[in-house]
Amino acid sequence: MPQAVSIWLLVAGLAGAGLFNAVGTPATRSGFVRWGYPAWWGLVTGALEVASAVLIARPGTRDAGLVLGAAIVAAAVVTVARHREWSHLAPLGVFAVLLALAALPS
Repeated sequence: MPQAVSIWLLVAGLAGAGLFNAVGTPATRSGFVRWGYPAWWGLVTGALEVASAVLIARPGTRDAGLVLGAAIVAAAVVTVARHREWSHLAPLGVFAVLLALAALPS
C-alpha cells in the first residue's frame, strides 16, 4: 500500500512540477538563468518531468520513468547545491524519498 501511494504522489508531484516549469513564470525563468541555464530550459525540464510522470503511471514503463525521475532530481540537487540555494533541497528530498519508495519491489 505505501508503494502505491508513493507512486501516485510522485506522478502528481512530477506532473505538477513539470507544468509549473513548462509554463515558466518570470521568476522560474530567471531562476534557470541564475543557475546558468537558458531561460527556455524550464520548458525542457518541465517536459522531462511530465514524461517521467507519465512513464511512472504506467506499470510497463514505470522503471524507465523512475530512472528518468531520479536523473532529474539528481541534476536538480547538483544544481542547487552548486549554487548553495539550500531551500530547494527540501522538496527535492521529498521527491527522492518518493522515488525510493516507488522503486521498492511490490
